[in-house]
Amino acid sequence: MINSKDLPALCVGVMATLAGIGIARFAYTPLLPAIIQEGWFTASQGAYLGAANLLGYFIGALSAHALSERFSSRLVIGASFAAIALSFMLCAGAGSFAWFFFWRLVSGIAGAILMVVGPSLALAATPPERRASVGAMVFTGIGLGALLSAFIVPVLLELSLTVTWGTLGLLCIAAGLLGDAFLQRVTPLALTSGASPSANSQKGFAGVKLVVLLVMGAYALDAVGFVPHTVFWVDYLVRENALGNQAASLQWGVFGLGAVCGPLMVGALAQRVGWHRGLAIAFLAKAAAVSLPVFSLALLSQSVSSFIVGAMIPGIVALTSGRLAELVGPAAHKKRWGQATAAFAAAQAGAGYTMSALYDAWGTYSPLFAISGFMLAAGFLLVLLSRGVQQRHAHLST
Repeated sequence: MINSKDLPALCVGVMATLAGIGIARFAYTPLLPAIIQEGWFTASQGAYLGAANLLGYFIGALSAHALSERFSSRLVIGASFAAIALSFMLCAGAGSFAWFFFWRLVSGIAGAILMVVGPSLALAATPPERRASVGAMVFTGIGLGALLSAFIVPVLLELSLTVTWGTLGLLCIAAGLLGDAFLQRVTPLALTSGASPSANSQKGFAGVKLVVLLVMGAYALDAVGFVPHTVFWVDYLVRENALGNQAASLQWGVFGLGAVCGPLMVGALAQRVGWHRGLAIAFLAKAAAVSLPVFSLALLSQSVSSFIVGAMIPGIVALTSGRLAELVGPAAHKKRWGQATAAFAAAQAGAGYTMSALYDAWGTYSPLFAISGFMLAAGFLLVLLSRGVQQRHAHLST
């Protein structure tokens, strides 16, 4: 259960994930068909603009820790909210591809910084016995952003594309002001654990170095599975399959609902079966759900795919973080989680550009879902392999 004393820290984390990915990334997905239909950009240019955010996310993931160490958390978080707001407001009118590319890149950089610094700050201000529940709940902001964009973007598009971009910028400002109000009520605690930092460090290096690398490798493959639904899903339904904006927006809403439920679902799953088994189940479920549109686009298939992929996006984030903490201990977790986030961001950026190029060459999104499903299945195998390596090491150590 969430303690009322945790609410300021939790709200800081939720506002950060809401703006960092929920709006900066996911609001662009239902916008993509509109900017193509309005003639602002071609389909391939629109796909590359989506990939620009992924490249920015990689840059932001690499720089977030250094920035948070050099400047105050309030300054870093506030500047990131402002950058995302500007990225929408300054793209509210038709402009050059280079201009939009730059601001989509900026939104990715700022979004990654919020995703690293916001949840970390929330955990630092939460007592150790409640960090697991708070750590899962902060990622509900991702789903709230997707839900918000699913419902307001179609309504705003009835007015104009310019109004839509501008309103999304105002929403980021509102989220930033709310987050800042809660941030001023947050008091960071000392990160404590049952073991000493050196003991945790030794455990991480001597016992499970290969296991950690395998888990990170699986997480990087998850980044490939992340791309089709978060960048191309709405456009795939609207233009390639002629299902219409309303039907596609409904699916984006189902996706957002899944993303809100995901952290709660995996929290219960991890308590029941453990971090490792929970992570394996999540990879398997996501692989099946990402691949489903290749075989069927019936309403039920669309909805199952949208909900499960939506749920497993923040779900796998939370499970991977928990699994790494279990393997290396609290003291080494921050460093390892930073490395895992950078690996995820690099794979995501690479997948975004590669898939945009493949779409440009093939003229269809359908094979991209099959490729992502295959990569997620490979990630599932790496998770299984990590457990085998861990058990073998434990056997040799006894």
